[in-house]
Amino acid sequence: MKHDLLLTAKGHQGTQKRMEQEFALIKLWEAPDRAATLKASAAKIRALAHTGHSKVDAALMDALPKLEIIANFGVGVDQIDLDAAKQRGIIVTNTANVLNDCVADCAMALVLNTLRKFPQADKYLRAGQWKTQGTYQLTTSLSGKTLGILGLGRIGEEIARRAQAFRMIIRYHNRNQKDVPYDYDPDAVTLAKNSDVLLVITPGGAETNKLINARVLDALGPQGYLVNVARGSVVDQPVLLQYLQQKKIAGAGLDVYEHEPDVPPEFFELDNAVLLPHMASATIETRMAMGKLQIENILLHLSGQPVKTPVN
Repeated sequence: MKHDLLLTAKGHQGTQKRMEQEFALIKLWEAPDRAATLKASAAKIRALAHTGHSKVDAALMDALPKLEIIANFGVGVDQIDLDAAKQRGIIVTNTANVLNDCVADCAMALVLNTLRKFPQADKYLRAGQWKTQGTYQLTTSLSGKTLGILGLGRIGEEIARRAQAFRMIIRYHNRNQKDVPYDYDPDAVTLAKNSDVLLVITPGGAETNKLINARVLDALGPQGYLVNVARGSVVDQPVLLQYLQQKKIAGAGLDVYEHEPDVPPEFFELDNAVLLPHMASATIETRMAMGKLQIENILLHLSGQPVKTPVN
């Protein structure tokens, strides 16, 4: 007999297809009456699979008194109330490590494209401006520049390895200093002051909310660049927009935003920003690996075995 599994939102197609094979899947986002669906499922739901931007809060957990595990599709778990889960003895898992390479690749692509302005140059050529206005403007090289990594976790370390191949100098700030061959700065402001490019790869949540603020951007300065592949909440977005418009920093490469998928249209008018639609881990191979790990964690727990990637 299949275990029941509650899925919060429509996500990766291959993962959902396998869930439908492995479990009696309850698709919460399709329920015409969410409260009624939760009430009808309350006595049999031991596992919840989370994807997307919906919240898994204390109220949802209380509606599922038999809930034992919340398996998240992704590394960031800022949409899940971890304290509430801990109080109720609910295990939370994520899909750590399987997306490190793709996120690091995307981060370096943003660094490269933000400094070299390849997307803007492509647009320039397509618009016929090479013929009418001549050679595209000079841009900025990566070699010899200092990359400040804010959040030197597993992904941050992969980014550092890639940046070294571009002959960049690495500095970092982390909650805890690590045994790595890179210079450490005690806070985000100091790291920004010492960096040409400030790359954000911290977790989201209350602790990092608007960590990148006016003080940090002032320290980065008019020759400095910001790249964010963390969470939109980590950056004070209206302040960043103002600093880009006024050229108080040189440019930004962004994969994440404050209220996704809504991005202020003023960003689209900037010639000093490279914008991606939250796609750092969005490859066929990585999404398959993430889904496999999410399902594996659920199956392991329901069979009485330890999960592979516990968060709490």
